Amino acid sequence: MHIDPNHDSLSYWHATQESMIPTDDLPATAEVVVIGGGMLGVWTTYWLAKAGVSVVLLEKSAIGWGATGRNGGFLTSGTAIGYPSLIELLGRERARALWEITVHGENLGHEVVSEEGIDCHLRRPGKLLLALDEDQLADRQHHCDLLNEDGFGGIVLDRAATQEMIKTPLGADITGAFFHPTSGMLHSTRYLAGLARTAVAYGAKLVRAEVTSVHHGKQTTISTTAGAIEAERVIIALNAWTDTLVPETRDVIVPTRGQILAYEPTETVFTTGLGAEVTPTGEYWQQTMDGSIVIGGCRAEAPGKDSGVINMSPTDDVISHIERVIPRLFPKLAHLTVARRWAGPMAFTPDYLPIVDMAQNAESTWYAGGFCGDGMPFGPIISRYLAEAATTGKLSDDVSMLAVSRPSLAR
Repeated sequence: MHIDPNHDSLSYWHATQESMIPTDDLPATAEVVVIGGGMLGVWTTYWLAKAGVSVVLLEKSAIGWGATGRNGGFLTSGTAIGYPSLIELLGRERARALWEITVHGENLGHEVVSEEGIDCHLRRPGKLLLALDEDQLADRQHHCDLLNEDGFGGIVLDRAATQEMIKTPLGADITGAFFHPTSGMLHSTRYLAGLARTAVAYGAKLVRAEVTSVHHGKQTTISTTAGAIEAERVIIALNAWTDTLVPETRDVIVPTRGQILAYEPTETVFTTGLGAEVTPTGEYWQQTMDGSIVIGGCRAEAPGKDSGVINMSPTDDVISHIERVIPRLFPKLAHLTVARRWAGPMAFTPDYLPIVDMAQNAESTWYAGGFCGDGMPFGPIISRYLAEAATTGKLSDDVSMLAVSRPSLAR
């Protein structure tokens, strides 16, 4: 697979770190086959291999070539909807339990990166969610109050305190921010490739092959472009492509294009992660270790909000709106030069929560997908639940609230 580092749609993460391409031959059998070499698939493979399970990961191109290698590079707890909305959707007890799962996932990511010595520029400076008017600031305060009541932490800053954390003058719109102190940032390609190499060291096989069909019987037969393999159990970790192998997720896990750009390196102005709602679908950015600013969002400006679009090419309409965000919020940064633009295939569900379940009519196959652009904290922990299901034959009740049959998915 040839990857052109000058290609306009190549992500900053891919352009600054060589992608890992699977090179193992396809064996005839395995205890577990994991389909998909993104965040969830690699993490599941890691947990299984570390436990001594014979596991084969199948990836059609390169590790992290989809959403994980095209994202904003954040590792932060929480869901795609804020805590007040999550409570309204699930009730207080279940909302608290799900938020706790993401906190556990965030912490697991940091623990494994440290224990395994994965060099992925991971640091934990926190994240600011800016407020652009008094109503947004009040919403941030409500979100913060509920989180603190349930022991999750965070503080709300006024404009002056927000300015102290940002090394360039704030634009007139910014009234304050919610600060999440444990949020992390990382280099996405280094992160996932490092984890994949660790899984290989524990005995996993990584095979470059596209799955063409899965036949369920006493043993499950997975047909691929590299041949066929039989497995006792299967994990499907395809996110935006889930419905190609799990038909019951059609129309509930919907591919959705996210668009991002990177500016040429500049002096350090942002030491935390940042987010804002300049448009209704939100914006997010960080400044990387080399001084580049990676920023994405403005999906609201695309026809249909880019829902149902799996194409990984950026478009002028959305990119032009992204280019206006930093100059609007930080006028002294109007001089920044765009270095590259790209897009990635997210996957959304009607209630903005992922789906984790056993595939219908297949007692030996489990899947997860639909992470709604906030999959990074789910990856380390949901993958552990999937690895447990693949070894015990049962998916934990801890994630039953994320089953495909849940009422909030009804359309």
